[in-house]
Amino acid sequence: MINNRKGYLIPKRIIDICGAIIGLVCLSWLFLIVAILIKLEDPKGPVIFKQIRIGKDGKEFYMYKFRSMVTDAEELLDSLLHFNEISGAMFKMKEDPRVTKIGKFIRKTSIDELPQLWNVLKGEMSLVGPRPPLPREVEQYSEYDKQRLLVTPGCTGLWQVSGRNQLNFKQMVVLDIYYIEHRSLQLDLKIILKTLLVIINSKGAY
Repeated sequence: MINNRKGYLIPKRIIDICGAIIGLVCLSWLFLIVAILIKLEDPKGPVIFKQIRIGKDGKEFYMYKFRSMVTDAEELLDSLLHFNEISGAMFKMKEDPRVTKIGKFIRKTSIDELPQLWNVLKGEMSLVGPRPPLPREVEQYSEYDKQRLLVTPGCTGLWQVSGRNQLNFKQMVVLDIYYIEHRSLQLDLKIILKTLLVIINSKGAY
């Protein structure tokens, strides 16, 4: 049973808006430094990478990230699919050759995800929720997996604070569905606090 009560959704949205604004303002100096470092390493490529993701109820939107890969990363993906290190409808490769030097650092520290605060402000994402999948991943979803799309996707979630890339796709789906069925302001705040600890520790990130 999904918690869609106004007593939860309205405060959750208020927290999302306040958190996104505070994050964008307070971390503006970090955005500038990362942008300069990305441009110094690869002057021709963009600083921000946008990619179509699937949100609530299957709606497509552009998700933003600091670019951590070479500019032709998407074209190179097909040649790397057989190196996939995670089962299910996802692609993860610990030593991905497409990742730049600065990219390795911002991915390890999750700094590359910070531009998603703009997605949160726009209402396309929440601070907490299932991670938004790629269209090609959703094409492989079972009806059970599609339950991940019943709520607004998030910047962080139960999966990220429970093992991150050390977990396989099936384990991620189970955790996401558990979150969807039990989500509350208390659980959201708990996940946000745990996320900060995970980022500091950088465990399971690549």
